[in-house]
Amino acid sequence: MNLIRAKSMEKGWDLELGELARIWKGGCIIRAVFLDRIKKAYDRNPDLANLLVDPEFAKEIIERQSAWRRVVCLAINSGISTPGMSSSLAYFDTFRRERLPANLVQAQRDYFGAHTYERVDVEGSFHTEWFKIARQLKN
Repeated sequence: MNLIRAKSMEKGWDLELGELARIWKGGCIIRAVFLDRIKKAYDRNPDLANLLVDPEFAKEIIERQSAWRRVVCLAINSGISTPGMSSSLAYFDTFRRERLPANLVQAQRDYFGAHTYERVDVEGSFHTEWFKIARQLKN
């Protein structure tokens, strides 16, 4: 729904996501009851930015996240690929954080490509001469 919402905003389509959920009920493989719940969330708040911030969806996700994590861990430990469940869990974890793990990506880009990075405690762009640090740690 977030991808559809984003494209609708970009293109000026003014799609009503709740109405889309209602339309999909006729012949969609997604359970009709679940689509009803999506429609109700958008009826409560037509400007809902994400289903994860709808109070009812948020409550259920929070209540069920430990089981979700156990299933993903069990699948990984068993060598079973669960890309949908794993990536949606990663999305959920990223979405609910105030600060995203972009600092790791920035550090990798700086290390491998001499890009710069920004810090949250000081304004400006920075570059670390990683080879000098490695040499100092080695000695």
